[in-house]
Amino acid sequence: MWALVRPWRPGTRPLLADTPTRLLVAVACVVVAALVLASRTPLPTGAMRVVGVAAGHGALLATALAWAGCVPGSGVVAIVLLAAAAAAATLGPAGALAYLAVPLWVAWLARRQRLVALGLAGPVPRRALLAAVVLGAFLGGHLLVSASLTLGVHIRPVGGAGVLAALAYDAGANVLAAECLFRGALFNRAQRRWSFATALVLATAAYVARYLVDPLLPKSVEWVVGAVFYLTLLSAGNCWLFWWSGSLVPGVVSALVFFAAYRLLGTGG
Repeated sequence: MWALVRPWRPGTRPLLADTPTRLLVAVACVVVAALVLASRTPLPTGAMRVVGVAAGHGALLATALAWAGCVPGSGVVAIVLLAAAAAAATLGPAGALAYLAVPLWVAWLARRQRLVALGLAGPVPRRALLAAVVLGAFLGGHLLVSASLTLGVHIRPVGGAGVLAALAYDAGANVLAAECLFRGALFNRAQRRWSFATALVLATAAYVARYLVDPLLPKSVEWVVGAVFYLTLLSAGNCWLFWWSGSLVPGVVSALVFFAAYRLLGTGG
């Protein structure tokens, strides 16, 4: 096991050290200003979604990059790329492909050895990738079956433009930002200070909370309970994958497979 081969020592720095507080405050101010403006003046279609994507996912990714020791400007680049991609996505499903610029940029940073602290360096064990696909497929398949039987949700065609646009959004924003922060940054730091179980609970609680406050999540009791159940299992599995392999990639793969199934339910982007 990776964690056994590389024993950790309790960190002396605070868990939240290097958090880009100024950048996060600036992002929050932009969101508040946009909400005030929207309450007084009609904004272009999709404008608030652009602000939400750039602020929400941008804050997560910027924090992860800061914890990894990247230069301060990296967080700004992440937010700008997400804002540009979200704006392109408002023009049509094909515009959502702009989200793929974000993982390409992150991959470039990883190749330059700037994201070692997030588990994005070196080869990825094939067994871990296989386990990730199995985990994501199992949880996603179970979700499709249970949702169709208990909630009567119809599955959308796999090749639909809306599904493909949602998958691009997941790859470049939703999954990427969440895994970088909650797995590569938070869980990785916590498991080096405390036990694996403590780190898993902390990262999973933060991960589930992130989705419960997401305005895109249906707010019926059934959906909320289901989200807590599946996201808890997904987060726990991804924490184990990270601990076992030492790489963030398997968790990203697992989450992408799971959310690919979720998008087939047609619950929104």
